[in-house]
Amino acid sequence: MYKNETIMNYINALSSGDAVPGGGGASALVCALGMALGNMVGALTIGKRKYADVEPEIRMLMEEAGNLQKELLDDIARDAECFRPLAAAYSLPSETEEDKAFKDARMEESLNTACSVPLDIMRKAGRAIRLQSEFAEKGSLLAVSDAGTGVAMCKAALRGASLSVYINTGMMKDRDRAEKLDKEAEEILLKYSLMADHVFDIVLSKIRKD
Repeated sequence: MYKNETIMNYINALSSGDAVPGGGGASALVCALGMALGNMVGALTIGKRKYADVEPEIRMLMEEAGNLQKELLDDIARDAECFRPLAAAYSLPSETEEDKAFKDARMEESLNTACSVPLDIMRKAGRAIRLQSEFAEKGSLLAVSDAGTGVAMCKAALRGASLSVYINTGMMKDRDRAEKLDKEAEEILLKYSLMADHVFDIVLSKIRKD
């Protein structure tokens, strides 16, 4: 689902009034696109005499990046699947105390599930940013702007996925669980946002002439 759709079909689905696909899946797609740009840098580096010394490393980076890209594309559908139970829980009746108790329990369970994929997307975006750092450092200078664009997209995905975590933890009644999820998200966001900015600045310094 989704990953084999045309770009236009996915954009139309994203633009619709349906709650899925949403921000988490869109973040996964953006990160996959960013990772593809990293792989492009690698593909334009291997086979070049100037970069023969780093070719084995580049090939390893490309393998890891390719696997990560596939995982992120799968996450587009996973995010939608994990959100659907929450959408269903919202519509449960709450007329009696028994109804309310059942709805609260289902909501709590569904909120926890809805956090799981965007948090995983954040982790993967962090891995993608680390890989972009390697591509920017070791890859062909002729393609370094693509590493910079890629890392900017991965950072956007990281930030976007974080919002999908926070909106769900904010509604949890189990505040201990919510705070634990928030803490992990905050740590990932801080660490890899700073790394992405650093990589972007390095790329910018390589291509700016003034």
